[in-house]
Amino acid sequence: MSAINRVCIITKRELRSYFATPLAYIFLSVFALLSGFLTFELGSFFRREQADLMSFFTFHPWLYLVLMPPLAMRLWAEERQTGTIELLMTLPITTLDAVLGKFLAAWLFSGLALLATIPIWWTVNYLGQPDNGVIVAAYVGSWLMGGSFLALGGFLSALTKNQIIAFVLSLMVSLGFLLLGFAPVASSLQSLLPQALAELLISMSFLTHFQAIARGVLDLRDVGFFVIFIASWLLATVAVVDWKRAE
Repeated sequence: MSAINRVCIITKRELRSYFATPLAYIFLSVFALLSGFLTFELGSFFRREQADLMSFFTFHPWLYLVLMPPLAMRLWAEERQTGTIELLMTLPITTLDAVLGKFLAAWLFSGLALLATIPIWWTVNYLGQPDNGVIVAAYVGSWLMGGSFLALGGFLSALTKNQIIAFVLSLMVSLGFLLLGFAPVASSLQSLLPQALAELLISMSFLTHFQAIARGVLDLRDVGFFVIFIASWLLATVAVVDWKRAE
């Protein structure tokens, strides 16, 4: 059996587990409802009188900060807590297969949550003539950012069998990666640290790269950041899972 087939089997297994309980439908509903509320109420969509979705995508980093850690915390912590990780690792798969399969399932599930917001896109097209190319780019950037939250959260989930600890760790570390690009924090870093180090830290922020993509520019540097970020944390997760198995 090829590596791709093994990963697909794990991905399907994990996706089915999401929909085995009502939690999946609750998550999708909450994501869609919160997106609509933030866009039309807090984002002042109608008062802005502009045919775009900036008020929609502006809140995505903060929406993911709240909703992705609960999704990520179960990736490994739940397996370790219930003892099913031993059963999983007895299958004829590698650790990399398991890590990729579980991550892809969570990432695809987050993609379904994004698809649930398509009516908001239809609304702006009904009311005006937006630049749909910019919107598509922003959706791509949002999904990549969601994958980054999940890859980081999956790594932190692999460190513990306590889902609450995994959630708190994911929330705090993810917040750190967001705030690195927050204007007041970026200004403080530039005033306190050497310029090269400050710029390096700021460049690692989700906000910095997502905001660039959300403006409609799919720059390879921004896309590459998210791809490398995801790959790095997935490899780190493989190392942690192997280390925990060897204990």
